[in-house]
Amino acid sequence: MTVQNQTSVGPAELEALAARLGEGALTTDPDVIEAHARDEALFCPHEGAIALVRATSAADVQEVMRFASEYGVPVVPQGARSGISGGANGSPGAILLNVSRMKDVVSVNEAERLVTVQPGIINQDLKDHLAPFGLSYPPDPGSVALSSIGGNIATNAGGLCCVKYGVTRDYVRSLTVVLADGTLTKLGPQTAKGVAGLDMRHLFVGSEGTLGIVVEATLRLIPKLPDPFTAVATFPDERSGLQTVADFMGAGGVPSLMEFLDSSSLKMLNEFGDFGLDGDAGSMLIMQVDQNPADSQAVMAQFAEVAEACGALDVAYSDDPTDSAALIAARRMIQPAYEKFANGHGGGQLLDDVCLPRTAMPEFCDRLKELQESSGLMIALVAHAGDGNTHPSVFFDASDAEQTAQAQEIFGEIMRIGLELGGTITGEHGVGFLKRDWLNNELDEGSKRIQIAVKNALDPQGILNPGKMLSAF
Repeated sequence: MTVQNQTSVGPAELEALAARLGEGALTTDPDVIEAHARDEALFCPHEGAIALVRATSAADVQEVMRFASEYGVPVVPQGARSGISGGANGSPGAILLNVSRMKDVVSVNEAERLVTVQPGIINQDLKDHLAPFGLSYPPDPGSVALSSIGGNIATNAGGLCCVKYGVTRDYVRSLTVVLADGTLTKLGPQTAKGVAGLDMRHLFVGSEGTLGIVVEATLRLIPKLPDPFTAVATFPDERSGLQTVADFMGAGGVPSLMEFLDSSSLKMLNEFGDFGLDGDAGSMLIMQVDQNPADSQAVMAQFAEVAEACGALDVAYSDDPTDSAALIAARRMIQPAYEKFANGHGGGQLLDDVCLPRTAMPEFCDRLKELQESSGLMIALVAHAGDGNTHPSVFFDASDAEQTAQAQEIFGEIMRIGLELGGTITGEHGVGFLKRDWLNNELDEGSKRIQIAVKNALDPQGILNPGKMLSAF
């Protein structure tokens, strides 16, 4: 979809817009624009934005969208820009509309277990704010300390605990959204149940800024999560670890966390920090349960039995919160560890996000090994294995044009294999620019027609985040 009816916008028009916004909200400084024009994705264009607006209120967002609608100017919504799919990248003639300064906790309703926040608040900051109330917001992406709630809503982020507690969509009670023409609207009820009309709120969760801009969200909370029991199992190879996941979950296991790390990831973590992980193991599982002590002990015994039947080298568990925290801290360091490895081996890393049926993960891992052997490039794998969300990383020398092209081919092949095994091209990172062409491969014609109809109805000029998720249809 291309932007329609765009008219010329020059300094005078932008100056007029600036006068309608908060003090200093708009800048046309090329260096500042360039510094805000991209997220963490590789191989995604980001050039051509004409202005940056750092909004501080819903009114600022409305003014930008009224202006954009009047002149047919594309708008790229942004938050913390921690994404890795190019969804926050600039595009030619666009205004970058950044809401990271809108980061207030508007209210905490303890009686109803709800919190209302602005979109720029960082996920971990929200968790810290809720702790004194004895309340928890469970969604916890690996970028929990960096990513904003608005961005989490835009991609329907999941994370480590979603195997039991669900993803962002499961906690969105209502949204306040600015539409393409500047209209401010409230989507979703304040009540726990409500079927008055179509559920438009969940249409916007995962829409990646292509339908409207979230300026406030009311989120469902749960009581403070209990300290978990944590089990660690090591295996001689990757397949046996992933088979343990499939067998344990298939037998009715209900972990609160189930993370997988392959041998390459374990080695990279040990090279990054003093984590004391078994660098000789073929793979490792970290499993947590947070039931009462008796039930947790029973689940741990069940897990150990399944892991040993799958050939585990060692299984151990602990109810010490310090042990649990240390293991999860190590798991969260995987991306910095990957970055250190990449920087020492040519600087290139492509992180994929293929979600699969749990029973398909062992074969998926076998196929990755075949790709690694045939290409000669390193492919490491971590996964939120309890719900099948895998994150393979392809490492390459970014200064070598042949290796770079090969890595991009492998990145696409990983998605093709995922689809072949019944999976999806993205579980939580989003489509953005990086995977827009692959969306065509996943969706059938009826689904594509429905999505374009929705896009055209809400954004008839195509000004919201053009060139991204739906643009390849």
